[in-house]
Amino acid sequence: MDEQNIFDNEEFFEGYTKLRGNDKCLNDLLEQPAMAELLPDLTGKTVLDLGCGCGKNCVDFIRRGAERVVGIDISEKMLAVARAKSVHKNIKYRRLSMTEISALDMKFDLVYSSLAIHYVEDFSRLMRDICALLNEGGILLYSQEHPIVTAAISSENAHFNYNDSGERVSYTFSDYNRAGKRTKSWIVDGVVKYHRPMGQLLTDIIDSGLSLKKVVEPVPKRWAVDKLPTIVKEYIKPNFLIIKAEKNDKG
Repeated sequence: MDEQNIFDNEEFFEGYTKLRGNDKCLNDLLEQPAMAELLPDLTGKTVLDLGCGCGKNCVDFIRRGAERVVGIDISEKMLAVARAKSVHKNIKYRRLSMTEISALDMKFDLVYSSLAIHYVEDFSRLMRDICALLNEGGILLYSQEHPIVTAAISSENAHFNYNDSGERVSYTFSDYNRAGKRTKSWIVDGVVKYHRPMGQLLTDIIDSGLSLKKVVEPVPKRWAVDKLPTIVKEYIKPNFLIIKAEKNDKG
């Protein structure tokens, strides 16, 4: 497994669990609602969740009519939570890196991933592996940190700029076209992610045999702004990128 297993770090796991438990978390206010809007009809479908975490989405797929769901994650701690709290007879959890999914022995109608793919170094290979696992007409739906967020090599070169009234007015970042490894401090030091410019991302998806259907940089709904007014900063700098693609006739 060449994917960093930061989620089994005790300090990181506790910090991440606390973050996701906050009812003003950006995942729940922005990323997850946008992902839900893009889900296809799952009635009778098979689903693969890459980086399934605690299994919350796996249970949701069953509720939406999925016939079978496979959730994979590299973290034993996350899978322990999933197996205890997100249980259904038609959900199977496996400890597996996203770099190893070619070993799976079944096809899927939907491959889904929420904020996990930016931890994988070889994006083009991952896209080819996903395409190979999809049934004809199958859908890839995934989210990641936006390339603007992952771009800067040094955190000193990534920041909001403020006017004299203390309002955010712009965002500064650098190194956008320098693809590659980024080591960040997020909850703990030494978190490894990978930056890819938008053009590289979209080209690798198309080259894998998938056809782009939607490219979304989500902005907050009114209810989210009411709950967390500072979320309007998403109009200046997006945190998330969501991509929906379909396996075409040549995939």
